[in-house]
Amino acid sequence: MADKHSTSTNVFLVMFLLLLFTVNAKTTSAASVTRSRVQIITSNTSVIGAVMDMTSRAGKEARVAMEIAIDHFNAKTSLNVTFYTRNSNGNLFGAIHEATYLINRHKVEAFLGLQTMEEVLSVGEIGSKSQIPTFSLLDSVPQWALDRFPFLFQASPSQFNQMKAFVAIMESCRWNSFTFIYEDINSASTEIIHHLMEIIKDSSVQMNNMVKLSPLVSSSSSLLEELERINMDQCRVFLVHASLKTGVRLFQNAKDKGMMEKGYVWITTNLITDLLHTLNSSTFLTMEGVVGIGSFFADTSSQFHDFSSKFQKRFKLEQPDEENNMPGIFAVQAYDATWIAALALSEKNMSAKKLVDTVSSISLTGITGELRFVNRRSTASHRYHIVNIIGKYYRELGFWSEGLGFSEVVNDRASYDISLQNLGHIFWPGRPLHTPRGWAIPTSISPLRVGVPTMTVFKKFVEVKYDHMHHNYTCIGYSIELFKETVKRLPYYLSYEFIPFNGSYDSLVEQVYLKKFDAVVGDVSVVSRRYQYAEFTHPYTETGLMMVVPVISYHEQWLFVKPFTLGMWALTIVIYIYNGFVLWLIERKHSPELQGSALNQAGILLCLAFTRIFSLDGDQLNNNLTRMITVAWFFVAIIVGQCYTASLTSMLTIRRLAPKVADYETLKNANAAVGYGRGAHVASYLVDVLGFKNENIRSFTSPEEYAHALQNKEIAAVFLEAPFSKLFLAKYCKSFIVAATFGEGGFAFVLPKGSFMVTDFTKALLNVSESGTLQNIEKRMLGSEHCVDMDSIHDEYGRLGLSSFWSLFILTGGTSTIALAVHVITTLRHHFR
Repeated sequence: MADKHSTSTNVFLVMFLLLLFTVNAKTTSAASVTRSRVQIITSNTSVIGAVMDMTSRAGKEARVAMEIAIDHFNAKTSLNVTFYTRNSNGNLFGAIHEATYLINRHKVEAFLGLQTMEEVLSVGEIGSKSQIPTFSLLDSVPQWALDRFPFLFQASPSQFNQMKAFVAIMESCRWNSFTFIYEDINSASTEIIHHLMEIIKDSSVQMNNMVKLSPLVSSSSSLLEELERINMDQCRVFLVHASLKTGVRLFQNAKDKGMMEKGYVWITTNLITDLLHTLNSSTFLTMEGVVGIGSFFADTSSQFHDFSSKFQKRFKLEQPDEENNMPGIFAVQAYDATWIAALALSEKNMSAKKLVDTVSSISLTGITGELRFVNRRSTASHRYHIVNIIGKYYRELGFWSEGLGFSEVVNDRASYDISLQNLGHIFWPGRPLHTPRGWAIPTSISPLRVGVPTMTVFKKFVEVKYDHMHHNYTCIGYSIELFKETVKRLPYYLSYEFIPFNGSYDSLVEQVYLKKFDAVVGDVSVVSRRYQYAEFTHPYTETGLMMVVPVISYHEQWLFVKPFTLGMWALTIVIYIYNGFVLWLIERKHSPELQGSALNQAGILLCLAFTRIFSLDGDQLNNNLTRMITVAWFFVAIIVGQCYTASLTSMLTIRRLAPKVADYETLKNANAAVGYGRGAHVASYLVDVLGFKNENIRSFTSPEEYAHALQNKEIAAVFLEAPFSKLFLAKYCKSFIVAATFGEGGFAFVLPKGSFMVTDFTKALLNVSESGTLQNIEKRMLGSEHCVDMDSIHDEYGRLGLSSFWSLFILTGGTSTIALAVHVITTLRHHFR
């Protein structure tokens, strides 16, 4: 918007100066203007005027091309187009004066030329007020200018899409950072910055630095200062968007500075690439290795060859000082624009508004391809030449087409590929055998300040050791080793130093926002509220928050009665006694052994109910009814016994690993105390999300404290991040178990908000993981934990011991002892009678 307003101010200033040049035009009456329009309508002759800087190569080529276009048009049609050219000499006021002259003197019906933004705005306003179509050869006319001046057309296709070709080169070569060097020629030269920023926003490419070169101060000394400054950085990929004159001076100074050697990458936009054909061999030597992105046109067509032949002959006669007579993009665009203007004027008896509509409806196959206007703007180009300067010349590598990629053959869709290698070998500066890496270790750079937490609970992830003898810190642990390995795989050099921080993890992350640290490495969890201070890489650990609780202890007394409920036991006993009673009642009169005293009969009944069913066969039964009862009873006894056996087996194997508490709601409702690691974000999660009371949460500083508190029932559960719970359970594998899991982001590296290194670190982390290095580091740093219960004498879970069945042994032993005592007493009593 600033450029727009400043340009608008310039327009008003220009119009004021225009009054000084058009005194005679202003004294002309409205009637004379009307007569001039009548003269055009009734004449078979159309008049086209061109205003351009004919001291520049672009202006020289455009003039010759326009003259050839007029000759071709007149020869192929029955019309007669008169063509007048005026030289602005690159001066804004000269352009205004010459445009006014063409209107007043030659009554031109259309304007051509206007290769700078200032010329477009000034002459465009003159043309619109006079209702004369104005065709600009500038490829970046802003939309607001087209809206303001209804007779203004952008006749050259926009070249902004060349930034997409540049990003494609960057991504193909795996360069993620570049320095943009541009010349502040006019307001149009800065328009490309907006498009460049929009394109790289959706890519992995980042702009490392932006250097503005002013034409007024682009001397060798100032260029050397700029080159020295950017050479101190590690980025070695440079995109140059400058005029040919400034670009040549820039490369001459870069060569003197040693910046055209191996390791450097220089890429030019169309401002330089489109004029490479005008340079001499000595200039090419200073630019060896440069890759250029240039405007595309089909230089193999018969139409171009016919045009080129005529152009070279005429250009050599009119411009004998120019070494090269080949036409470039400026010539072919001027040729096509002239044809469009001539075609529009060929239809007579049209109003000015109708004339504008006619231009917008023209569709022409020119040298540059299919030409048509959308909203008075020539459709944008989507294809570009890719060239490479080698020694004393340059060669065309191939083409880049939007949506297709790179190819050596322009019209073969099957030959396109997203890789720049599809164009063959490229000679970069210094002619290296391989593609430069795009960065180098700078001569002076401050190391990255990396904050490391000291309040760590699990030292295997991060541990800060202080050497009292040498008074320095040493940082070790899984996170530290992983960070070092990740840095090695970054696409650029990165020096760093670890700085211990004694505070909470939230405070540690906030130090990045306060610019006290450039990064944070450690067991730092990805938490949403921390994003207000920094950004995180992809997590390098498992995600989740675990609730760890003790396992159920099954060594309590009377374990053998656990498989059945009380109701089941009662029904089983009642059925057994009932069956025995029926069996005894029916069989007692047939079996003498079932008879006797009442006490004897009661004993026989109980014995029959619980033992005889397994020892009494069918031949001992004298009644078919009792035989039927026995069969059914035996069948039920087998099923009940098998179910009991299976249930007890399940309790002694699978269910021994069940948690004592299955969910956190039970703990919360019971007002139980829970634990967490000191300094972690878990405390706020327990209170704010899970709803625990502040007085019921306890902080601990080591795994041993966790285990002791759980075993002594000081806390009912401990909440640990997934990596910590993995270590904790590896050590206490027989005593504790995960009861519940909650969503949590895992551990990640912390970087400043908006830092381009976030993407680089994430890519490098993935590379570490995919290469298997991450698993090796994890095995080496975290895989040495052994279960402390492994060889314990208290391994009550591994085998069935006395602790679960001592009551049974007391019951049977006590019964035997009592029976023995009764027998001894009875025997002694009979003996002493």
